[in-house]
Amino acid sequence: MKKDIRPTAQSDIIKSKGGYPHFMLKEIHEQPSVITNILNTYINQTTGHVTLPDEILFLSTVPRIIISACGTALHAGMVAEYWLEQIACIPVETDTATEFRTREAPMSSDGAALFISQSGETLDTLEALRYAKRKDQKIVSLLNTTESTIERESHHIIHTLAGSEVSVASTKAFTAQLTTLACISVGLARKKNVISESREKQLTSALRKLPSRITDFLKHDEKIRSLASEISKARGVMYLGRGTAYPIALEGALKLKETSYIPAEGYTSGEMRHGPIALIDNDMPVIMIAPFDDLFDKTVSNTKEIVKRSGKVLFISDKRGIEKLKDIATWTIEVPEVDPFVAPILYTLPVQLLAYYTAVVKGTDIDQSRNLMKSVTVE
Repeated sequence: MKKDIRPTAQSDIIKSKGGYPHFMLKEIHEQPSVITNILNTYINQTTGHVTLPDEILFLSTVPRIIISACGTALHAGMVAEYWLEQIACIPVETDTATEFRTREAPMSSDGAALFISQSGETLDTLEALRYAKRKDQKIVSLLNTTESTIERESHHIIHTLAGSEVSVASTKAFTAQLTTLACISVGLARKKNVISESREKQLTSALRKLPSRITDFLKHDEKIRSLASEISKARGVMYLGRGTAYPIALEGALKLKETSYIPAEGYTSGEMRHGPIALIDNDMPVIMIAPFDDLFDKTVSNTKEIVKRSGKVLFISDKRGIEKLKDIATWTIEVPEVDPFVAPILYTLPVQLLAYYTAVVKGTDIDQSRNLMKSVTVE
């Protein structure tokens, strides 16, 4: 039977680089406006309250949320796991979609599953969704596109409002996912009454300050450009982070692999002693993602261990953090000071830019990385 072809809202978008040399850099610079749009959608600018769609408020009452996705979207889900558990007190399990249904995990009939996909056509995520649906889970999907297969097969949909993303290496879609998930976490916490109104306003205030902080950071990326030439010479790169910085370490490593083809791995800093420390030498840069938060002192300890073993450390932190380690780290990248709640969103920017400028030095096809597709529709 012949299927009708229907144009979607994104069918007529003119894919222009807008004066930038690559779509990836253009999309990195679009992030402040994308985040602003999302915040204006979910946060009342006068009261500071989060308003979520009524149909997803049931998530505040479920015994557990399963989050499943692939690649960059999975890293967004991993950050959301911290937020939903720490702020909204909702138990969460995050799993890669490629393995989720293989494990045949038991699920309670009153549970919910959240699936994240930029395209809405990722086959591994779609099959994980179908498995959860067979197990009677309420399905909520976080998507950037409209009228996708995942949208049609979900019970409830949230759109991230990132707009068209052309570069295979996802940037603005990732921070759009994070921003939306941050709003959801705060909104569910208030619905569940596990945070006060003043705490809600504190968190939403931190979110609303974020676009200007990102804009300021993007205006001063000269140091990252110069550091890219050093990273481009590496035989491999290690990314480390704790807490919500851990998924950003994973994302940073993924971006470098996707764009520069340099072997890179991300680890939680606490796992460094359990194997990865054997890789450290003068030829493997270690990129330490270190927000100045309750875990900072542990990160300092890890950094000192690396330096003792002749490792070269690129330390990403704010002014206070860098002051403490400026005499130890080989290189530093300073980011604006922000509330630890929004740090994973802001700290995504330096790892994106580092991957981009390293790829420029290496002369790779930045927007269309070899062997990769924007939407993986095969298993």
